[in-house]
Formats: sequence, structure tokens, C-alpha cells
Amino acid sequence: MGLTRWVLRLILANALVYLLQQTRPAITDALACVPALFLAKPWTLLTYMFLHGDFSHILFNMLGLLFFGPRLELELGERNFLLLYFVSGLVAGLLSFVTPFSAIIGASGAVYGVFMGFAYYWPRENIYIWGVLPVQARWMVAFMTLMSLFGGFGFTMDNIAHFAHLGGFLGGFLFLKFLDHKTKVIDQIVSVLPPPDTSKWKSINREKLHEVNRTELDRILDKINTKGVNSLLPGEREFLERFSAM
Repeated sequence: MGLTRWVLRLILANALVYLLQQTRPAITDALACVPALFLAKPWTLLTYMFLHGDFSHILFNMLGLLFFGPRLELELGERNFLLLYFVSGLVAGLLSFVTPFSAIIGASGAVYGVFMGFAYYWPRENIYIWGVLPVQARWMVAFMTLMSLFGGFGFTMDNIAHFAHLGGFLGGFLFLKFLDHKTKVIDQIVSVLPPPDTSKWKSINREKLHEVNRTELDRILDKINTKGVNSLLPGEREFLERFSAM
């Protein structure tokens, strides 16, 4: 699966900030989140997500985003994918307040939210650890949660923000549950309304679309055929309306 728009932009943004960190080290101090200093530097609850400690740190996070992000972005739609990413990162930062004097940096919390999203929608999908060991997505997230709990309560001596990882999982889970609830409410409203005219959606000229958008169009139309129009997420409806108006 190719890169989707916001996965690519997030990877580029993180890479750019990391390069700036190497040439302007003061950026790290200005943008890192130290919970005890939050009232003086409130912007750091957002900016810390784009900082990384070393190359292996950013490499792990961006590989996770690269492997799990595109499929999730197509499933949720661009807007909801971005909301999932940043809500997970924000909750990760908030949960780090249990260690108020420790500086928090890294996209791990946001990316852990992406991991949670992938496991939420495709729990039995095999993830190949080191490319050879198959582990279902749900068990991978469960294991990572246990490791974060183990590290967060002081059983390991490292510089990893374990509570941020837990916050990423928590933020992602809560956001996905909110989406489910929102979808149910919309379904109840839609069920008493006349069904939408899907002919304009099916008449979209797919040959004029970019390959990524063409793949997304086919996926959504297949979803309508198998699950019905009421199964569409708001982002999917927005996608169809946007391209049918072109």
C-alpha cells in the first residue's frame, strides 16, 4: 500500500524537525514538554510530538507510522486520522504528568495511538516481528501495554516515557470509541431519513483520480455494496461528495 497524504506529511514534518534539532540544539529545550513547566510553556504539549532523542528513536516511530498509518488513514478518512494521531499524542503528554520533572519528547504516544487503531480494526492481522515472527495485532498491543506498565511503575531503569506510551494507547482507544458512538448516533438519524442517492458516487470518473484516491474510492464503494450506505463513516461520505462534485 502506498503512502497516504497525511502519513507522508507527518513523516516529513518529523524528519524536518529532527534535522533542525541536529543543527539548532536549542530547539529541543524550547519545544520539549516538561509537565512541571506546562503553564509557562503550554505549546510544548503539542510540539514535543515532533522531537526525537536520536536516530533510532525517530526511525522506530516513523517506521510504525509508515507500516500502520496508511491503511488506517484510508479507513478513518484524513480528518479522523489526524484527530486520532493528535488526540493520542495529547493524552500521552497529559499522562506523563505523573512524572512532572521529566522532559518528554517523541511521536511515540501519537504513533501508539495509530498502533491501537490498527489493532482495533484489524485485531487478527498478523504483524511480523523482525520480518519473521507472526503476532496478531491485538496481542502486539496487549504485549506493548504490559511492557509500558512494567516500565512505567519502575521495574526497568531506562529513559523511556512509558506513561506516554500508555497515554497513546488510551487516547487512541477513547477516540475510536467516540467515533463508534458518533457513528451509531448518525445511523439512528439516517435510518429515519430517505436513503441518499448513491448514483452520483458510483458515477465518479475513477480514471481521473490519483492511484491512492482510486483505491480509496473502490474500497468505499465495496463497503456500500457489502454493508450498506449507513455503514459509511463521515469522512467516507465527505470523500465521495468531494469527488462527485468535481
